[in-house]
Amino acid sequence: MIHKHKHDAPKAGNFVITLGYNHQNETDKKQSYKHQKKNNMTKRLLLISNSTNYGEEYLEYTKPHIKEFLGTAVKEVLFIPYAGVSISYDEYTAKVAAVFLKLGYNLKSVHHCDDPVAAVEEAEAIAVGGGNTFHLVHMMHETGVMDAIRKKAGTGTPYMGWSAGSNVACPSLKTTNDMPIIQPKSFETLGLVDFQINPHYSDAIIPNHNGETREDRIREFLIANPEMIVVGLKEGTMLRIEGEDIEYIGSKTIKVFRKDQPTLEFDKNASIDFLK
Repeated sequence: MIHKHKHDAPKAGNFVITLGYNHQNETDKKQSYKHQKKNNMTKRLLLISNSTNYGEEYLEYTKPHIKEFLGTAVKEVLFIPYAGVSISYDEYTAKVAAVFLKLGYNLKSVHHCDDPVAAVEEAEAIAVGGGNTFHLVHMMHETGVMDAIRKKAGTGTPYMGWSAGSNVACPSLKTTNDMPIIQPKSFETLGLVDFQINPHYSDAIIPNHNGETREDRIREFLIANPEMIVVGLKEGTMLRIEGEDIEYIGSKTIKVFRKDQPTLEFDKNASIDFLK
């Protein structure tokens, strides 16, 4: 069933197409994941919009998805804390480690490693935390882990990130929501997916506020980058990618933006294979 309706943002001539239809059932999905895990050359990504939903404990809603994603083979996760600015790397690592320990995984932070690149090369799995994307990208370039993670995740090592950690899985940081508090060497990021993500995506319009909406800013990006696709990931949602399979997880819809095209809106039952 396809529904057309005017988008709630004040964009003349812009429409949203809402799509929802049957995708793989849960049994098929789990079988597909088991098959993909056997192939070390398969890309495995869990790209999460935000760490914490309102009123919940830190990373609470992500726990079952992280556990299913990492499985039992992984024993230790390498953490990248460089997005932390108002919190020290030690404090950030301790906060995340407490959650991962409850899930059965040890957490080691790259900032404690004498050779960050070697730590990435030896990692069983990689987790990149949220915070300020500009600071994260700056430090990933400075320490050399940007290239190292790109190579490592590209050959099958599980990669997960939330907020800024999802941003850096894209070709560039240009669809972040963050203030440019530092100038990174390059806006280029990991390029583990071919599209851009806007985490914490919201359709909210602030009453009596004349600033841009989130969609306005994404549309500006698309004017300057017309070949790109942008995925608006609302809070509480995520993308799981296993080789050629891509799944949207969450009770809310996600939005997909292209230059000069109607906004597409998908629920969790829709196929988003075109993003592969």
